[in-house]
Amino acid sequence: MTIKQLILITAALIPAFCVADTYQGNITIQSFSKAKKHMQRDIYTNPSHMETLYCGASFDKDKYIELPQGFTTEVHKKRTGRWEAEHIIPAENVGRAFIEWREGHAVCVDRKDKPFKGRECAEKANKEYRLMQSDLYNLYPAIGAVNATRQNYNFVILPDSANKSYRTFGSCEMIIDSKGKKAQPPERSRGIIARTYMYFEAVYPKYKMSGQQRRLMEVWDKTYPVTQWECERSERIKKVQGNHNPILLSRCTNISLSAAS
Repeated sequence: MTIKQLILITAALIPAFCVADTYQGNITIQSFSKAKKHMQRDIYTNPSHMETLYCGASFDKDKYIELPQGFTTEVHKKRTGRWEAEHIIPAENVGRAFIEWREGHAVCVDRKDKPFKGRECAEKANKEYRLMQSDLYNLYPAIGAVNATRQNYNFVILPDSANKSYRTFGSCEMIIDSKGKKAQPPERSRGIIARTYMYFEAVYPKYKMSGQQRRLMEVWDKTYPVTQWECERSERIKKVQGNHNPILLSRCTNISLSAAS
């Protein structure tokens, strides 16, 4: 038997679902509003895990937040009562890869026959965008004021985190450089952020990180290892959404083995 024949036989023995499923993105949820309902109903159901990503604010089954002691905000104060679904990779950063977002589409015409583009057009005209926007692996609960202030800024380590021109949130160590359009997340969220970016790049051909961004995410991934809850959350999402997170597969297997030993 030749090496080529052996390779073909081996490939044929691998179940097709393993190859397809490992590197596949969201295949089920096409509605952002439905994704948020799944977060509330199927993902964040255990009180010990009902905390916002950046600030660790606890919340109840109805999404009402108990702000951490010392949390403050100078902006968007009305958006502190209930958690919002934060896109780790902002919807706009995803959307700019789609021509419907940038230029519009023939179906994107309002009641006054005026064409429109942007997020609404991408949602209406492109299924792939809807799936990416609604991917539960990219969605985490966040205090609305923090979500709104972060906007679509990329995550970085700011060179001068004490700069008085930055937006801060008191005891919550999220720092926003609105002028430079950058955000420095608290350490508690950096590993999760990194693995979310890595997941998106692994399963969606349209999404690519810059070299600088990828290097930062690789550092955060190594510095802030995966947790048991991150793995449990991934399993819950798979049951709802239908696809694995390939970035977490081996890491979570190692955690499970460690917990069993």
